[in-house]
Amino acid sequence: MLLNMTEGKPLKLILPFMVPLLIGNIFQQLYNIADIIIVGRTIGVAALAAVGAVSPLFMMQVIITLGLGNGFTVVTGQRYGAGDMNGMRRSIATGIILSLISVLVIMAVTYLSIDYGLKLMNIPQELFSDARSYVLIITDGLITMMGYNFLSSVMRALGDSKTPLYFLIVATIANIFLALLFILYFGWGVPGSAVALVIAQAISAILCLVYIYKRFPKLHLSRKDICLTKEEMWEHLRMGLPMAVQFSVLGLSIIFMQSICNKFGANTIAGFTTAVRVEQLAVQPMISFGLAIAVFTAQNYGARRFDRIREAIKKCSMIIFGFACFAAALIFFFGKDIIGIFLDNPDPEVLSAAYLYITYSVPFYFFFSQMFIYRNACQGMGIALIPMMTGVVELFVRTGVAVFLTDSHGYLGICLASPIAWVSSCSVAYFSYRYFIKILEVKNR
Repeated sequence: MLLNMTEGKPLKLILPFMVPLLIGNIFQQLYNIADIIIVGRTIGVAALAAVGAVSPLFMMQVIITLGLGNGFTVVTGQRYGAGDMNGMRRSIATGIILSLISVLVIMAVTYLSIDYGLKLMNIPQELFSDARSYVLIITDGLITMMGYNFLSSVMRALGDSKTPLYFLIVATIANIFLALLFILYFGWGVPGSAVALVIAQAISAILCLVYIYKRFPKLHLSRKDICLTKEEMWEHLRMGLPMAVQFSVLGLSIIFMQSICNKFGANTIAGFTTAVRVEQLAVQPMISFGLAIAVFTAQNYGARRFDRIREAIKKCSMIIFGFACFAAALIFFFGKDIIGIFLDNPDPEVLSAAYLYITYSVPFYFFFSQMFIYRNACQGMGIALIPMMTGVVELFVRTGVAVFLTDSHGYLGICLASPIAWVSSCSVAYFSYRYFIKILEVKNR
């Protein structure tokens, strides 16, 4: 069901919209986490380290496709909020074509740079073959990832956050079943987990496409909707590319962090990989609120309701602060128990590396949470430059701190890099939001 967010109390619209996003984001994380758990428990630490060592490359592809999908559909949401149904369909058609082009570009870059990239990441020789196979199989199925991320972004931009969740749950269950089948029964090892992931993503994309076709006639595209004018393409690229750049620089920072971590051996790699997965689950409420704010802001910006945007940002900022405190307490007190889920009889060195990382990161979840609120508010208002700037700041601060501190403090430098980067990026997002919403209010009076 489509939802108009330009009328009614903001929180009564945002909270029900956010809950399916939260559950969906958790299940999306379970895609990769399921592989980590299954590989770690059925094949061993070396296989876990191989998947973990290249997981930033996989996450890089995920977040680029997410960035493009979310960026393109900001325009879709703005036109829906303004009541422009013809423009909304043109936006969807333009987004589909640009998404296909983007997939081809990402695949080509990956194929050409895979060996150099793995060497640059300091992948240990004994992990190289499995790591390379995992990345290439995921790349071969990239169209399925882009398909789900774009189609689900379209539905969310128009107020439907529940349906993509249902399809994601089906795909996650399929991923777990297929991974166990390919690894335990067929003996495919690490490549088997990658094949399972691609098939699961294809299932979710097909379900989205069939559902949209059958349930939303107003979204059916005709030839006149396929209007690739320079103006249409630029309007979408103006939103999509900065979001993709923002997400990709975040992915690059994770890759740099992983490459530095890879120097410390398989146990530290496994510990760091596990800690990052735990953290990704813990921060999903923050990410989900950010996505909900982007959709709400986009629709209300289209309707020029800045009063509603201000009200929503203020209230959501307070609620998400509570989520951040809860997540920090949960990870701080039960972190070791949660880490133990990922490995059977974990090595003490693996546990120590994982727990050290989360101990230093959880006190800074407040800044991490607020960053999502203000960054996504800017995105929804069409100020795509700000999310990109926050990503660039996070990239340079995180990698700079990691490189500088690991020379003197070893692995501890990696643990301190993210918190310092969050404080820096949050500051840029907050002051940018305050500045630009005042300008837009004056401009649209």
